[in-house]
Amino acid sequence: MAPLKLYGMVLSPNVVRVATVLNEKGLDFEIVDVDLRTGAHKQPDFLALNPFGQIPALEDGDEVVYESRAINRYIATKYKSSGADLVPTTPSAKMEVWLEVESHHFHPNASPLVFQLLVKPILGSTPDPEVVDKHASQLAKVLDVYEAHLAKNKYLAGDEFTLADANHMAYLLFLSKTPKASLVNERPHVKAWWEDIAARPAFKKTITAIPLPPPPPSA
Repeated sequence: MAPLKLYGMVLSPNVVRVATVLNEKGLDFEIVDVDLRTGAHKQPDFLALNPFGQIPALEDGDEVVYESRAINRYIATKYKSSGADLVPTTPSAKMEVWLEVESHHFHPNASPLVFQLLVKPILGSTPDPEVVDKHASQLAKVLDVYEAHLAKNKYLAGDEFTLADANHMAYLLFLSKTPKASLVNERPHVKAWWEDIAARPAFKKTITAIPLPPPPPSA
């Protein structure tokens, strides 16, 4: 089978989200660079893959999928028998709930923090402390819910690692490289969960492809 093609930038958390699942499934893929800094995502050849002009997009033979969470569901379903089984055969209410929690509660606060504290400095810009404080406060409240849930569950959907856990990993990784890593580290059950999933061999393989800076001191 020809390698799948993942279009995007290696430093994009949404690209890393998909690479995480591709590696969990043990699939061969190549990352085709789409440089947002040059506007490559708005050029006709990329718009033919994703008319919304956003990364990532996945090319799997004749199939083209975009939106990182949709890509991951597609991969986990189509390649169910490969690698880690990320979607339980029996419908899992917990998994479905926590997939939505990631999208609607975790991501809207983790993403601005990563942008402010990691991306802006890389681009030579200064974080906005008001934005940082706002989203750090909101993410703290969200992670308090995670802490209570993970006190009773090893993983988000129960005893098994699933797509719900995998979809969190990219932004948890990037968050760990910011001063707000303390939001995870100060919550023992969230910290233990993160350390567990971050130690997975497939994720270690994912991380080796990302030129991330070392973590700064917590604040």
